[in-house]
Amino acid sequence: MGRAFECRRRAKEARWDKMSKVFPKMAKLITMAAKEGGPDPFTNAKLRLAIANAKAENLPKDNIDAAIKRASAKDAQDIVEVNYEGKGPHGVLIFVECATDNSNRSVTNVKTYFNKNGGQMVPSGSLEFLFSRKAAVEFQRTPELDLEEIELSLIDAGLEELLVEDDLVTAFADYTSFSTLTQAFEQLGIQVKKAELRRVASNPVELTEEQLEEVEKLIDKLEDDDDVQAVFTNIA
Repeated sequence: MGRAFECRRRAKEARWDKMSKVFPKMAKLITMAAKEGGPDPFTNAKLRLAIANAKAENLPKDNIDAAIKRASAKDAQDIVEVNYEGKGPHGVLIFVECATDNSNRSVTNVKTYFNKNGGQMVPSGSLEFLFSRKAAVEFQRTPELDLEEIELSLIDAGLEELLVEDDLVTAFADYTSFSTLTQAFEQLGIQVKKAELRRVASNPVELTEEQLEEVEKLIDKLEDDDDVQAVFTNIA
């Protein structure tokens, strides 16, 4: 009885911990999208997508509404997207994407994480050519979905590859096709779990378990930061 209770408590704490990190980041993206293209998701595709991604992470409706309202507040701060690049332990390449209202704070924090965890930042643009930007749309595979038909339907929208892992399917395209790809999913009526831009390493490297543990310490620190939206590496 005691052990079962402890397991449930730990599971609950893990869920709350994830929510406390993810929810503010999702809300920030919603505010950015609303400020950029207006508060109506029907006319603002970027906002519509941000809301869909937030709902997939179980962000409550009240939080979504508050994030949209925050964009039109008189004292609303400008949130900008900034990227940082660096090398982690064992020469691993790391690309960090942030959304921040204070770039000085962000760069200081990111630099500290690298320096304290066996890495170092490199000048902006140093790693850009070593990663390809891809549009990625995830959806759940269900019995009624014909993947061959979906693949044919998405080719005109820029589809390059459909990757199937168990019941999770990811559609990949060049980043320039992000808008047309997501619109194609809307037209097909397919429920999207997540749609995002990713950076895919041109030459992935393999690490030992011990090496991977060292790198993960740095990645965890980066991902825990409120300003960091995504972390990409060249780990295979």
